[in-house]
Amino acid sequence: MTTAGVFKEYPIPTANSSPNRITVGSDGNLWFTESSASKIGRLTPAGVFTEFPLPTANSYPWGIVAGPDGNLWFTEQSGNNVGRVSTTGTITEFPIPTAGCFPIGIVAGADGNLWFAEFLGSKIGRATPAGVITELPLPSTGGEPADVTLGPGGDLWFVEEGSFSSVSRMTAAGVFTAYVTPTPASGINQIAVGGDGNLWFTEAQAHKIGRLVPP
Repeated sequence: MTTAGVFKEYPIPTANSSPNRITVGSDGNLWFTESSASKIGRLTPAGVFTEFPLPTANSYPWGIVAGPDGNLWFTEQSGNNVGRVSTTGTITEFPIPTAGCFPIGIVAGADGNLWFAEFLGSKIGRATPAGVITELPLPSTGGEPADVTLGPGGDLWFVEEGSFSSVSRMTAAGVFTAYVTPTPASGINQIAVGGDGNLWFTEAQAHKIGRLVPP
């Protein structure tokens, strides 16, 4: 969609692939996850598609982000991996130590690593560009972190959809702080930093958009 509101659609070669998340790569192309097809897709600005099947079948790729190393990094919900794909399509998968952790959102951190949310593991994971994974358990049991973003000052911010609806912050030193939303069980599931420097998040069950001013 242009800024003037003109639309153009590009049909993905694989039907019913459940395209999920999209980001801009270091090559200037659009990269996206095809969850149901277990593929990573690439779309050039001219509208040319290339699809890259993942080594793990039925891995259900979800989040994707451009990494500091020039590669694209993604999470595999059912595959229980963090994946890396080069701009030429070379894919490497890195198993997450916690089985069945259901990784979802992923972001490039200020420290040059990749950070991701483990929904069922109630952990925040860190993957170095070399693929070394470290996991940090949340203070809350059953927090179910669903998405993560890089906030002002380099801290990581994430949403906890589970035991209580909260927007939480993790400092570079691994200190967690949770800010509970006014609406309980609001289905909070995605978060981003706005141009105003505040944290904006979706509350799916409550049909609201939330804003948190960093303290």
